[in-house]
This record gives sequence, structure tokens and C-alpha cells, in this order.
Amino acid sequence: MAVHRILVASYTNEIYTLAFEPDAPSLKLVSTVTVGHHPSWITPHPKDKNVVFAGVEQTEGKIAVLKYDQEGRGTVIGEIPSAGADPCSLLALSDELLVGNYSSGTFTTVPLSVEPPHLLADKTTVVQFSGTGPNKERQEASHLHQVIKHPQRDEVLIPDLGADKTRRLAREPDGKWEEKGVVSYKAGSGPRHVAFFEDVLYTLLELTSEVSAHRFPALPSEPELLDTVSTMAHPPPPPDSAYMLASEILIPTPNASYPSPYIYVSNRNDPSSQGDIIAIFTPVGSAGATDTKIGRAAEVRSGLKHLRGMEFGGPDGRWLVAGGAQGGGVKIFERVDGGKGLKEVAQVDIEAPTGFLWL
Repeated sequence: MAVHRILVASYTNEIYTLAFEPDAPSLKLVSTVTVGHHPSWITPHPKDKNVVFAGVEQTEGKIAVLKYDQEGRGTVIGEIPSAGADPCSLLALSDELLVGNYSSGTFTTVPLSVEPPHLLADKTTVVQFSGTGPNKERQEASHLHQVIKHPQRDEVLIPDLGADKTRRLAREPDGKWEEKGVVSYKAGSGPRHVAFFEDVLYTLLELTSEVSAHRFPALPSEPELLDTVSTMAHPPPPPDSAYMLASEILIPTPNASYPSPYIYVSNRNDPSSQGDIIAIFTPVGSAGATDTKIGRAAEVRSGLKHLRGMEFGGPDGRWLVAGGAQGGGVKIFERVDGGKGLKEVAQVDIEAPTGFLWL
């Protein structure tokens, strides 16, 4: 019987390991490891999948290094400063770890090694970003919310929620990353995460709960705004709508099992007793959309509260794991109707899940 092991980042002090058996199906907590305050984001070493890096969200941010065995049991084997406050996004490339520190607005790069200690902290570099937006509570400074690499080009993107822009970085001849352009959004929208499909960049705007689509040519060309849509077809009226915060955006690569592309978006803080919505869209230029418009395909009530993170895994990305940071634990959904729908198949109660990694 196949067993999938899933690491779960959290807003506790722990990283959990779950075992998902799809044939039953069942989802069980099999181990935990204490890491530090709010290990909310995890990413694997690109050359050793048994080594995992976690961002420890605190004022003096840290990056923890963990080693996992074949059963998914983890041990903390080291840690270094993140050179900023509240590291909420990590990206491990072939030769370096890139870190987005949310509260301090600092972008950190640390060289990687296959051998312990894996992170060469003495060669850390730091770039300070600055920017503001009209939301005085959330946009008083730059807040880096994700670090992601373009799938084909040597370009890194960093959504800056505080500055209403996604920063575009390219590598200089000396190996350092420097900002070479931006994607700009309407004031107060707060870009959180981005995803790519073909030549279009899709951005999840947290503060307005919207998804935007930009035609995305290579640098130095400027992006072109195509469309912006709400992450919910029928959002609740004020004042509840003011606290709705879109969270994650995923576009799994089409394959033989799921040939049609879909965009999956998580929402948070829905007052409904049925929990937060996972919205499903069709990309620009695909069935159910137009060459310039995003299509609205379906909405699924998750039964989760404050649905912060989710991730696809298993054969052909058949399964979606999602968690409610304020209730509902962790659930596994199966993609149905060719990916247009989701069906809950397993659940486990754990505290404050925020992010996932399929081992």
C-alpha cells in the first residue's frame, strides 16, 4: 500500500509529519519535531531531499536545518540567522537559499552546500527593500511575502505586500541578485503570492481578495495587465468582507490525468459555518476563459478556518493538502471532474497548520 509522507509547517513550535494512505484513505500524524517559534514555511534542499529548511518567524528571524529519515522523522541539525524579521518564504536553488523576511522587508541569500552545515552563513548577503501603500495597518513598510523563480528564465520574483508591487530580480555577473523591474498593482491591493502559466503571471492580491493576470515578457519589457477578478463569486457583505484575506495560488502543470489547466486559490476568514472557499479558475486563453480574461470554474467549501496554505502532491498532482490555521486541521482533497472539482477524502486534527511539503 502506497504511503505519502507530508511535512506540515505551523504557527506552533512544531513541524509535523503526516502519513497519507490513499487506498484506505486515511491521514495520520506520525511524528513531530520542535523547531522554534512559528516554523511557517518549509522547502527541501535541491540536492538532498532528506534535508529541509524552515523559516522561523520571529523578530530575530532564523533558518532551521532539519534532517529526515525514510519514515519522515526529523531532527534539527543546525540554524542560522535569516538576517531579518519573520522569514515567511524560502526558495532553495541549486547553489543558494533565498529568503524573504516579511516584517523587515529584507531579501537574504545564503550559499548552499551538500555537506553539513548546508548553509554557509558567513557568506550571507542582504538587500533592504522599502515601500509603502495606503493601508496604514498593513502597508507601512515593505513586506516580502514570497520568493519564487520564473520556471524558464533566470529571474526571481518577490511579491511585496507593503509596496503594492512584485519585484523582478535578475542575477548580475558577480552572482548577486538585483532588482531590474517591477509588476505594479492598484493601490492597497497587497500582492501576496504569484504563479505562472505559459506567458502569463497570476498574482494573488491579499488585501482586496483578487487575482490579477499580467502578460509577462522577459526583462526589460514591461508586464501588461489583462484582467483582475475577485477570489469569490459572492463575497460576504461588509463588515465581514473587510477581513477576507486571500492566501495561496497554485497552478499545477497539466498532464495526462489532468490535461486542462486550472488555477486554485485559497481564501481565509469566511464567516460561513462551511468554512473557507477554495476557488477554481481557468487561465487566460483556456477553456472557459478568453484571451484576456480569467474564467471562473467552481468554488469548493473546505470546512477549514483561516485556510492559509495548500499544496498538490501524489501521482500527476492528484491530491491537494490544505490546512486551517484556526480550525479544521489538515485535509486531503482529490481532484475530480478533470481538476474542475475537489472531493475531501481524509482529515486529521493538528494545530495551526500553515504550509506543506510532500516528501
